[in-house]
Amino acid sequence: MGDIAEDQTTFYSNAEDYWKDVPPTVDGMLGGYGSISSIDINGSKAFLKTFLGVGEGQTGTGCALDCGAGIGRITKRLLLPLFQTVDMVDVTREFLDKAKPYLGEESQRVGNYFCCGLQEFEPEGGRYDVIWIQWVIGHLTDDHLIEFLRRCQKALRPNGLIVIKDNVSYEGVVPDEVDSSVCRDLEIVRSLVGRAGLRIVREEQQTNFPKEIYQVHTLALR
Repeated sequence: MGDIAEDQTTFYSNAEDYWKDVPPTVDGMLGGYGSISSIDINGSKAFLKTFLGVGEGQTGTGCALDCGAGIGRITKRLLLPLFQTVDMVDVTREFLDKAKPYLGEESQRVGNYFCCGLQEFEPEGGRYDVIWIQWVIGHLTDDHLIEFLRRCQKALRPNGLIVIKDNVSYEGVVPDEVDSSVCRDLEIVRSLVGRAGLRIVREEQQTNFPKEIYQVHTLALR
């Protein structure tokens, strides 16, 4: 990331400050694009269901981790319907506090609410069938993303899966000064995944999103 990460402390603290001012709502989580939530969830569910089930190489449905979980939009609509237990991790305490009332009775199946930046988060070894990482890798430097993916790999159960779903730029690394993040192109994301020792087992582009926003790609990793 070059000079973008020159002052990592500022890179991370500016992002924390940005999210502290975002309302703890679905619209807030989606940067004003709350209307795309159902399209997003339906696309993710179709993608994920191809891996789940009983049989050789299939991924279990015991426990999932929602990374950059916010108030639990993905936990509520994607992960809790498919998994027995879900853990949530997010850097913003207010979002996690809002998650319990937002999830309602289903919050009883949330195992842990971790308030932590992903650059520092260490998931428990061998705990998760699926680790879902959506719209948050842009808040990690290259090195921290590689290190986090390596920790995630150790946190997987047999046949477990890491899924990255995120914006991709058309070329290179595009910084966003507003929320202190970056958007990488697909080749860079693939390269970082490879450097983490993971392979891409499936990849697809989310369809039916507004044309004015970045392309969004979903990558399943093992």
